[in-house]
Amino acid sequence: MSILNSEEPEILLYIGSLIAILWGMAHIVPTSIVVANFGDISDDNRRIITMEWIGSGLTLIFTGLLMLVMTVYGYADTPAAIVAYRMAALLLIARAILVSFTGARTPVKEMKLCPLIEAAAAILIFIGTLI
Repeated sequence: MSILNSEEPEILLYIGSLIAILWGMAHIVPTSIVVANFGDISDDNRRIITMEWIGSGLTLIFTGLLMLVMTVYGYADTPAAIVAYRMAALLLIARAILVSFTGARTPVKEMKLCPLIEAAAAILIFIGTLI
């Protein structure tokens, strides 16, 4: 599997996975504050924003956990795991692009960081599949 030579190639997979998990938690924990910042909106809009904010966090957590579990159980160098890691990296890049054109264009600094954090996790994971 290795293109590059490294003693511990899994470290990049662990770091990328943990970034995704932690960033997902960082989405879910302040959900009520985020929704409240929208001010006086309808109950339907409040529910939709809540659903989307939590869904985004769960997507990140699931993606990170899937990669973490595959790595912990020693599957990192299997062909199926490599495909899964790279697909997860593509998902993170797609999310980073989406947020770049949406949330990152708001004055909220955390939203401006989101594409950078998700892209960093994706890059670490992709590089981790090369070594």
